[in-house]
This record gives sequence, C-alpha cells and structure tokens, in this order.
Amino acid sequence: MTTGSPKEIRLLSWNVNGIRAVKVRGFLDWLKRDIPDVLCLQETKATPEQLEPELRQPEGYHTYWNHPERKGYGGVATMSRLEPRRVALKLGNEILDAEGRVILTEHPGFILLNVYFPNGKKDASRLKYKMDFYREFLAYADTLVSKGEKLVVCGDYNTAHKEIDLARPKANEKISGFLPEERAWLDELVAHGYSDTFRHFNREPGQYSWWDIKTGARARNVGWRIDYFFISNNLLPALQSAFILSGVTGSDHCPVGIVLRI
Repeated sequence: MTTGSPKEIRLLSWNVNGIRAVKVRGFLDWLKRDIPDVLCLQETKATPEQLEPELRQPEGYHTYWNHPERKGYGGVATMSRLEPRRVALKLGNEILDAEGRVILTEHPGFILLNVYFPNGKKDASRLKYKMDFYREFLAYADTLVSKGEKLVVCGDYNTAHKEIDLARPKANEKISGFLPEERAWLDELVAHGYSDTFRHFNREPGQYSWWDIKTGARARNVGWRIDYFFISNNLLPALQSAFILSGVTGSDHCPVGIVLRI
C-alpha cells in the first residue's frame, strides 16, 4: 500500500560482466551522473569482501549482494537509494537458490526481482538447469502475483524472445539463447500475465542490449536483446517508459531501464 502523491521511480538493470572490471572503466563516475533510484547488476563476479568500500556500497545507496560459492562467477547486486522494506537472498527453492542468482527487494507499490538467469550454451546439463530454473522461477512469481503482489522482474534472461530481438535469427536458431524451448518459455511468461516493458513502447528492430566482444559486434550493431524488464500486468498502469541505454559502455551488455509512477 502506498500513501501520498505518486512519484516516479527510475530502475536500471545492467549485466556488468565483472563489477571490478567495469569499475576500472568508469562505473562509479557513471553512477554519480545517472543516479538511478534502483540499479540491478548481474554477473558481478565478486564477493563484497573483495571490493573497496566505495564500490561495495556506493554513496547514497543501500546495496545488497548475492553470489555463488564459486569465486569469480555469476552474482547479482541491487542498489537502492530508498531502503527496501524487505530484502531476500533466498527464495526457499533449491534450484533458484543454488547459484546466487536472485535478489528480492520490496519497495512501495511493487516487489523487484533482480535475476541473472542461467546461460545454457555450455552443454546439455546447463541447458537443462536453465529450463528448470525458468520453470521454477515462473511458478514462484505466479505465487506472488496470486497473492496480489505487483512484480518487476529484471535482469539478463539469456534468451532473445522474437526474431526482431537479435540481428541474425536464422544463424542462431539452433544456439542456446534462441532455441525454440527457451523462446517458448518467454511466450509462457507473457501468457501468464507479464509484459515486456520495452516492447510495450517500442516495436522497432535493431534494439539490442548485448554484443559479442570477440567479433567487434557492437560497432556494427550485430547484437541480441536479452536483458529485460518484465512486469506483472497489474503494474502496467504505473509504467511510464522503457528504454535501452545503448550508449553506455564498459561491458558487453548495456543497461536497460523503466520508469514507474507509484
């Protein structure tokens, strides 16, 4: 329940591909310029103990970290200017909790789930884990919505949904990240009452959030849109805008974001 006049809140999500690496490339200066109300990071590749204080908890932000036992791998962080009402690093599900991939924060008017969804490219076992994670996550999210909660689910989903969401769909239709079963899960997410916020406003091709570094794909805009803000449809009236900050560099991904009026 919210009180007072509605206020705009700007949320960003960014797979930084290493928080220490992106710091060297000006992350903290960018954060001071942009000043999002909430910033969700994926693939941080660090534990809080490995970070300098100004990076572990940037000035003006309440910051929460989740990471797997394996060093230098995965991990998520949520930074919020307003202290969340509740924070959870565990969802009570063995599959969802196994690799430090999720942070739940509760804010006035919505629950935010910052998620680094698994990558299925390595081998069949990782693809299976990815699909299991997808299934368990949707069940968990549906349970929250069934209780009347309004959800924001952001992060690196590691799948391009439609052909419009990657530069070369035909060349990648047998590659994890654009497999039929992965794309079908995103169809299922929509069917369960969640909206892709960017496509709510923008139907144009050539809009991507990840580019392969090895091939210099960013300069040619040969990319994939795999970073999303999905929201439960009961939150759609609050959605003001959605965008991709393709000009922000420092990672092989760029930030994506939304503005809510809560």
